[in-house]
Amino acid sequence: MMNMRATGEYASPDGEGVVHVFSMGQGGPAAELHVAVQPGLPVARQGAGAVHHVAFRTPDTQGIQDWAARLREFRIPSSGEVERYYFRSLYFREPGGNLFEIASDTPGFTVDEPLESLGERLSLPPFLEAKREQIEARLKPL
Repeated sequence: MMNMRATGEYASPDGEGVVHVFSMGQGGPAAELHVAVQPGLPVARQGAGAVHHVAFRTPDTQGIQDWAARLREFRIPSSGEVERYYFRSLYFREPGGNLFEIASDTPGFTVDEPLESLGERLSLPPFLEAKREQIEARLKPL
């Protein structure tokens, strides 16, 4: 469904199971997914130390629309396009229950500040601006 192809496998570093390698697009380090299969582990539960979701990227919002259409073809329910201000996302669960996100690169983090000063101050999307004081009060100094 996600256009991945199996391209290899190797022993899990801890010696318990195998890691399967799947490639996307042209492949290479930025286009690989490594999936560790460790059947001896207990079933995962949400909480501290657990993976909340796995994110994949697409260059633009057209990619989000294309993925939404593909999910509909496979009759997989999704969130539909979700506006995140800096990017757009699409969420769905794979058959094992893991949450997958496909996020666009655009519009990007320079939408509200210039690249030259990116990260020098806390930028918030407009929907969080009203909570700035609360958010800043909970941040630990760097």
